[in-house]
Amino acid sequence: MRVFLKYWLPVLIWLGVIFLGSTEVMSAEQTSRFLLPFLRWLKPDISPETFTQIHFLVRKLGHVGEYAILALLLWRAVRSSPALHMKLSIMFGAVLLACALFATSDEFHQSFVKSRTPSVRDVFLDVVGALIGLLIGASFAHRHSKKTFTTTRSQFVDARL
Repeated sequence: MRVFLKYWLPVLIWLGVIFLGSTEVMSAEQTSRFLLPFLRWLKPDISPETFTQIHFLVRKLGHVGEYAILALLLWRAVRSSPALHMKLSIMFGAVLLACALFATSDEFHQSFVKSRTPSVRDVFLDVVGALIGLLIGASFAHRHSKKTFTTTRSQFVDARL
């Protein structure tokens, strides 16, 4: 139960956050309500065209960020499960596939929300975000395994002396 709470519950909570983001709550109309005043505070003479471009960019970067986080959380959960020990390349592919499937189902969900528009491009951005998250996770895993190998090896050498 502790393993579930520590590793898998954050994944489920983050999936809920993504799902909530696919509702009216995070539609373009809603996000512009807090982004426009913020940008006007930073730059009072911002043009409508510039705001539209920034709003679009922020929303698309949101896709990348939320799926990078999902991939990191899922990577962490899968690595923590003793029953799921597998080669890193297989784990990498499985997590990427899981993120892609959830991204697809998320866009499908948006097709039922009046103020949202499903997009294949958004699925692509989600997968790119997941890939970025996985590359970050894999680089930390690689660095950690090198450190563990070096530590273990030096302890062995010290023990022989």
